[in-house]
Amino acid sequence: MKVWARVAPGAFVVIWSTGFIGARYGLPYAAPLTLLGVRMALATAVFALLVLALRSPHLMGRRQYSRSAVVGILLHAVYLGGLFTAIDLGLAVSVTALIVCLQPILVAILAGPTLGEEVHARQWLGFAFGFLGAAIVLAPGLTSGETPPAAALAAIVALGGTTAAMLLQKKWGDDIPPLAGNTVQYAAATVVLLAGAALTEPLSIDWTPAFAGVLAYMVLVLSVGAILLMFWLIRRGTASGFASLYFLVPPVTLLEAWILFGEHLPVLALGGFAVATLGVALVRAPRAPIDAA
Repeated sequence: MKVWARVAPGAFVVIWSTGFIGARYGLPYAAPLTLLGVRMALATAVFALLVLALRSPHLMGRRQYSRSAVVGILLHAVYLGGLFTAIDLGLAVSVTALIVCLQPILVAILAGPTLGEEVHARQWLGFAFGFLGAAIVLAPGLTSGETPPAAALAAIVALGGTTAAMLLQKKWGDDIPPLAGNTVQYAAATVVLLAGAALTEPLSIDWTPAFAGVLAYMVLVLSVGAILLMFWLIRRGTASGFASLYFLVPPVTLLEAWILFGEHLPVLALGGFAVATLGVALVRAPRAPIDAA
């Protein structure tokens, strides 16, 4: 478990970063809310089967159901729906990623009044380094063109959704069985996403082997593996400490785009990656005795 605890944060960053790559692969085949609605429906079925197969504890009472539904709608419908919509409307992936990179800072600001977490001077310095590093990595893409207002608004909505979901999951998650809770989360998100798709999109999907492969990856690796890993990390640490990992997502995404799509990887981006890594290390490092004085 000690080895896994050290490896898990890096594994989460790598897996989560592929969500941007998955969006690029999947959106040509389906509109964003339609794609996400189908993905969440399949994820609901997978988690329901896991609950039955593993005889996992079920949710108890209306409170656990309602809290799971709220977190699910915020994380899977509002955050991912806003993110995919922003990219589909033409917002550059780099700009989208930078907007979402504000999440750790918002979580740190709100963790005190909502969770009673204390954020120390060293951690604030880490947040500054983390955001600076992410901005350096994404700088070339930030000046590549105009930002569509509707797309920017969708990304800001996504930012609000993921921030609220992070805080509420930390506040409520310890009392909710993870497998059953995720089943309800995905079911609630499915209803919201498909309703939104029915109102705004043609509900058509170009079913090809390539799309089926992308969808399977999104469901099994992102919606199941990454989410379970996320909630495990949130439960083990502080909300602000976990959120700092998001600073590493843009650099890793850029590296993946270079490998998969041959996109340009500036030397400056490597320096930004180093700065962001330093920032995350400062946020997540155990408090030194001098800090406690």
